[in-house]
Amino acid sequence: MRTTITRKEDVKHNWYLIDARDKNLGRLASRIAIILMGKNKVNYQPDLDNGDGVVVINAGEVKVTGNKLSSKVYYSHSGYMGNLKEITLKELLEKNPSKVLLLAVKRMLPKNKLARKMLTRLKIYKNANHRQKAQKPIEIKL
Repeated sequence: MRTTITRKEDVKHNWYLIDARDKNLGRLASRIAIILMGKNKVNYQPDLDNGDGVVVINAGEVKVTGNKLSSKVYYSHSGYMGNLKEITLKELLEKNPSKVLLLAVKRMLPKNKLARKMLTRLKIYKNANHRQKAQKPIEIKL
């Protein structure tokens, strides 16, 4: 048996379209992270960026279970004393629903340079209109 090593030049990135309407946030984010990393491919290598691109539409209609709308809190800190800002999931979904899904996917990716490159291939839109028609994304049913 021989082990084949994929080279950077041989990587081809496909694009997928995912409708987030009435999908659970965490389950959807984990599926997107798997596609971005390339773990759904046969030739997966953790040190190579061979994942695909993902276009997510209707991100504003994603659902969460339980009491998370009021109890889940996102924190941000500027580095100055006493400047810790917090926003609940409900407020962030009203203000910027695409950021909720982006943060969920970002935190499921590896913490390295490859993850930052993978996130450039994630496009999230809060309604059904998207600008990635030229990439001819393949629709996935989850």
